[in-house]
Amino acid sequence: MKHMNSEVKEERTSNKKRIDLFLVPIVLIAAFLNLFKIWTDEYANAYYTAAVKSMLQNFHNFFYASFDPGGYVTIDKPPVVFWIQTISAKIFGFHGWSVILPQALAGIGSVLLLYVLVKRTFGVWAGRFAALAMALTPIVPAVSRTNNIDSMLVFTLLVATWMLFRAVRTAKFGWVLAAFAMIGVAFNMKMLQAYMVLPAFYVFYVVATKITWKKKIAFLTTATALMLAVSVSWAVVVDSTSADKRPYMGSSQTNSVLELAFGYNGINRLTGNTSVTGSSHKQPAQTEQQTASSETKQNSNSSADSSQSSNQRKSSSSQKMQAPGGGNQNGMFNTGNPGPFRLFQKGLSDQISWLLPFVIFSIVGLFVGVKFKGPYTTKQKESLFWLAWLLPVAVFFSIAGFFHQYYLIMLAPPIAAFAGAGAVALWSMYKQHNGWKSWLLPGGILTTAALQVYIMSPYVSSIGVAPIAGVGALGVILALVLAVRKQRKNSLTNYLGAAVMVVLLAMPAYWAMTPIIYGGNSMLPSAGPDSSSGMGGPPSTATNSKQSGFNGMQPPGSSSSNSSSNNQMQPPSGSSNSGQMPGGSSNNGQMQPSSGSSNSGQMQMPGGSSNNSQMPNSFSSKSSSLKRKSGGMNAEVNQKLLNYLTKNNTGEKYLFATTDSTSAAPYIIKTGKPVMAMGGFSGSDPILTVSKLKAMIKKGEVKYFYLSGMGKGGQSDVITWIKENSKEIPSSKWQSTSSSAQQGPSGNGTLYEITLK
Repeated sequence: MKHMNSEVKEERTSNKKRIDLFLVPIVLIAAFLNLFKIWTDEYANAYYTAAVKSMLQNFHNFFYASFDPGGYVTIDKPPVVFWIQTISAKIFGFHGWSVILPQALAGIGSVLLLYVLVKRTFGVWAGRFAALAMALTPIVPAVSRTNNIDSMLVFTLLVATWMLFRAVRTAKFGWVLAAFAMIGVAFNMKMLQAYMVLPAFYVFYVVATKITWKKKIAFLTTATALMLAVSVSWAVVVDSTSADKRPYMGSSQTNSVLELAFGYNGINRLTGNTSVTGSSHKQPAQTEQQTASSETKQNSNSSADSSQSSNQRKSSSSQKMQAPGGGNQNGMFNTGNPGPFRLFQKGLSDQISWLLPFVIFSIVGLFVGVKFKGPYTTKQKESLFWLAWLLPVAVFFSIAGFFHQYYLIMLAPPIAAFAGAGAVALWSMYKQHNGWKSWLLPGGILTTAALQVYIMSPYVSSIGVAPIAGVGALGVILALVLAVRKQRKNSLTNYLGAAVMVVLLAMPAYWAMTPIIYGGNSMLPSAGPDSSSGMGGPPSTATNSKQSGFNGMQPPGSSSSNSSSNNQMQPPSGSSNSGQMPGGSSNNGQMQPSSGSSNSGQMQMPGGSSNNSQMPNSFSSKSSSLKRKSGGMNAEVNQKLLNYLTKNNTGEKYLFATTDSTSAAPYIIKTGKPVMAMGGFSGSDPILTVSKLKAMIKKGEVKYFYLSGMGKGGQSDVITWIKENSKEIPSSKWQSTSSSAQQGPSGNGTLYEITLK
């Protein structure tokens, strides 16, 4: 107890010291990477930005995180991060940057927290290196520059870690409760992903506290119960509220938050069974093909288009998606093939794995001589904590059936912590000539440089040979110099330490800057020379790497013929599963069209991209009418359609209804008026029935329907009824025909009007 009290006094004394001047440039680097030019991203991820627009309007929408101002359906995540974004938008005004700002600040905060966590036990230089490694981990700023949830999630978990470490130092049970309660708060950000750190929390508390086993079990049981109570608090309130008094829980099949948490946003991510919005429910492939054929006949603009769609549907269902830059990938959006070396595959390695070999050598150095039964030093205890965070999360991403690249930010804290702590530990072993342990430093440098060369090699056409060869050569030279000078002691040796960090972090630093240099993607954030595509693979032959969105994707609603119909990415045919992006999911990692699609080359993108967008294999085009702001596909509206709907609205609650959120989001953002996404995010939520829709129409709540053939999964009967009981509006009244047409519901869709008495 005296020892713990002395540690507390030491902490208080250290807090009174002046600011670490070496930390200042690190924080400035993090601020630059996370904040610079976020003001150019007009809409960010429009799926979530539309929700913030809706949540600003009343407390009902705010509490439930309603996607639309009418309170029809929620977004597919819990509300805490979006509460914070809404507060930011309330203070600074509704802008893309104001909804991004909380995540950017969280990214900077994570750098500071890691410095504090590592510095206390491993020393000030370890804290500095760890903070710098965190700031320069490419996926960290890439995610923090968007309104996606993950950077705020990581920051919250690091706050919980700080609380846990303090609980052990002070032996105060209150801090244990606070730490686990904070994980419960994180659960209300991204559900089960927050629980990934629980093995680290349990292992560390058991090993680090010097109390009886009876007390350990009692304290952990109580803290876990509190965590679970906080975790499900919002879910219990929502699920116990009458369904007619709240929005439908988006992306669930039973209108339940708990089903969403443990199904769609939980176990299904591991198994990859995320078809039809997290449910195992599927429509028969034959029915899907027949529906697609019917839609194609109705919506094709030319016989050539019909022929192309027919050819696409004949493609084998076992065909894998061609990844950007070539090479088949089972993992959707270049997340690689499951296996023990998945994190070293292209598409993932350049997001997170730059320092992994050095981390492995660091782990060996930090745990050398440790006995299973202890006793353990403070350094070994905290190293065990970071290891218990790193390994389970790494295993999950190595075997998971479905995830996005930006989820890898969960690995950034333990990797950065080991990089900082390990750099100091290995350097000390090297200088003290500790036998074989003194070879860990040059060995770590050499293998890390080799991995970085491997990571960069697919991008030689974008970054050139020089940086790749430079990193490889400098890595070899540094390793050899350290080996040769191992028995010498002079001032030159001290400079080698700084050279080591520069060589190891130079290319991660460049990669971390790519969302600024090349433009980012707010829907699928990733880093790299192709960061604006959001696909995270090797670069294409795009003529303009700064093109927005999926470089050169033809904007919907446009009649321009600049993009060839023969240049589409071919997904497997005959599938009922949506090729979804953030907020969405895919089946077994394959890119597939939504059910009933009239174009099997289409794929669905939340946050503002059209259902009918075409993706050229080269990701390039000579012209694009998309806004080039922050590289993401900013959602825009078809102004002619908006004018028509506004002029002809006779008091209906909803401006119009459409199948999914993709078409609805830009109109919500632009007008702040309710737009009904009948099937939720992907169009497959079983929200509506024909009888419910009839009642809404009779009440005068909605009369216009835009149908594109996408996202029919759970609403085929509703769509069929709409077509049979409606009047088709001539496209000349609402569809823009200019080659620079603004984005909105696509030209291949149809606008219907229904009035019932």
